[in-house]
Amino acid sequence: MRQKSIAVIIVAAGKGERVSTDGVPDPKQYRLVAGVPVLSRTAQAFLEHPAVSQVLVVIHPDHAERYAALDLAHPNLMSRVIGGPTRQASVLEGLKTLAPLRPDLVLIQDAARPFVTPALIDNVITALDQHEGALPALPVTDTIKRTLDGQLVATTEDRSQLAAAQTPQGFRFSPIFSAHMRATTIRRPFTDDAEIAEWAGLSVALVPGDRNNIKITHPDDFARAERIIHGDNPVETRIGTGFDVHQFEPGDAVWLGGVKIPHHARLKGHSDADVALHALTDAILGAIGEGDIGVHFPPSDMQWKGVASVVFLKHAGELVAKAGGRIVNLDVTIVCEAPRIVPHVPAMREVIAQTLGIAISRIAIKATTNEQLGFIGREEGMVAMASASIEMPRGD
Repeated sequence: MRQKSIAVIIVAAGKGERVSTDGVPDPKQYRLVAGVPVLSRTAQAFLEHPAVSQVLVVIHPDHAERYAALDLAHPNLMSRVIGGPTRQASVLEGLKTLAPLRPDLVLIQDAARPFVTPALIDNVITALDQHEGALPALPVTDTIKRTLDGQLVATTEDRSQLAAAQTPQGFRFSPIFSAHMRATTIRRPFTDDAEIAEWAGLSVALVPGDRNNIKITHPDDFARAERIIHGDNPVETRIGTGFDVHQFEPGDAVWLGGVKIPHHARLKGHSDADVALHALTDAILGAIGEGDIGVHFPPSDMQWKGVASVVFLKHAGELVAKAGGRIVNLDVTIVCEAPRIVPHVPAMREVIAQTLGIAISRIAIKATTNEQLGFIGREEGMVAMASASIEMPRGD
């Protein structure tokens, strides 16, 4: 008997308007949970499932670079598709892309549900043997009130007949594709794909949902997601410190915090001699017990000659993520007589935030002089000190 081909559409085209960083919308699907982007966790759950044939991610047109930075790679992963102005339109774009492949079944998954389990996926697939559609759902435990004006209770619903829908929602491909195409002629919006299936007269079955299969929607949901991951293995806060010093040599600019600053000299070193990022990288490595830059990038190795120090910082951040950690905050102090640092601090914070995938609000950069004392006062070099606070799963 031929094995059914099963395709998955992951809807990741949201703009992140309900979650923001420093007042700027921050798409939740690209934010980190325990050091790993939400979308990466969601995609991996389906890419690793043995019954899934193809996985297609539908993204917002403004997020192409952010998606590429996830560096997802798997034989079953298709090239991403640009979504539409609504979730319904984005799903339809995914269905149109899959149509030439003629899969037997399609599962439609919210990108912001990163905790879908193999068992939940199996249950949805199994239900499609008997029904044209299926979705996981949880019984409603709260008493539900209906109001007509938003102020007064009109009636109390029978909660025994209510269920809270989750994803993945699964369907036989041809019927749901046809239903979605027909739904484009209807002016009212549909809240999910199961509603479109119901409207089209398809039979949609319920399978037991999972309490941990949460949809990350609001800022507080990220804290809950961290608790789901760590479970009974609570986190502990670790502190690392870093210190670096470089002398000046003839040149026309210095690299500090990943930013090139014009100056009458440059810092001497094997790499770009970014004293701020060197100290910060050492602080992060120290917090997770991974030595220092010299261990990972030996100065005797010529491949690191002149390399940008953001490479070192990115590596340290990846080690944090691999260990299941989360960067809480970073603090850097730069000590020099010149050049002036303060005008460049916003750009430095932006570089560090982008490199590590954390909010700018978690990064502090300060500058001070040495009151013309010592080698710093004589402008022979500069010093940077850094500290890193990192939450890690509690081990031995």
